[in-house]
Amino acid sequence: MAQRFPPHANVLARAVLLVLAVGAAVLLSGGFLFVHSDGFTGEGRVVEQPVPFSHAHHVGGLGIGCRYCHAGTERAPVAGMPSTETCMTCHSQLWTEAEMLRPVRASLRLDRPLRWNRLHDLADYVYFDHSVHAAQGVGCETCHGRVDRMPLTRQAAPLTMDWCLECHRDPAPRLRPPDAVYAMGWQPPEGQSRRAVGAAVMRARGIRTAGLTDCWVCHR
Repeated sequence: MAQRFPPHANVLARAVLLVLAVGAAVLLSGGFLFVHSDGFTGEGRVVEQPVPFSHAHHVGGLGIGCRYCHAGTERAPVAGMPSTETCMTCHSQLWTEAEMLRPVRASLRLDRPLRWNRLHDLADYVYFDHSVHAAQGVGCETCHGRVDRMPLTRQAAPLTMDWCLECHRDPAPRLRPPDAVYAMGWQPPEGQSRRAVGAAVMRARGIRTAGLTDCWVCHR
């Protein structure tokens, strides 16, 4: 029988298979790295806002607490954004003609709310209740970072499913006493570790990890 393929056909076939295997590995590895990169998760990004609000000034400098502007923190699934009236409580007396506050004055004059642009934007199929986390001892800076040091607010965490599950599997190191939830730069008492303090919070609050990673907890 006549030979249908040239002698180098086997070598060529092996080379093609090798290229395909390497290409598949590169694509899979590249995809994995990309979905965990800042460019995909948004970690570190800053979103332009109608007013360049500085948490570093208001929180770090003036000591204004989180709940003054984000009133739903403890009682609603969404922490909420400050109303124009909240801003004007101070700015009707301070920096009243500042150019950067023109949108705030216009909002009050026209009775139209400011349209803040969402920074921490979870997927629509993710259920997240802000009040539950705050009530159970998850500190603001755990998810939002040291906002008291941010002239412009940036996304401080990846907010990926892996990141959330890591906390749900082992919440103790990320929990703190109720009076420290809103504190920036909180440290545990001398001689105690974060895990020990968090474990005590878990016992006091009756927090159990069993079921915290069930699908329905975050996808309802």
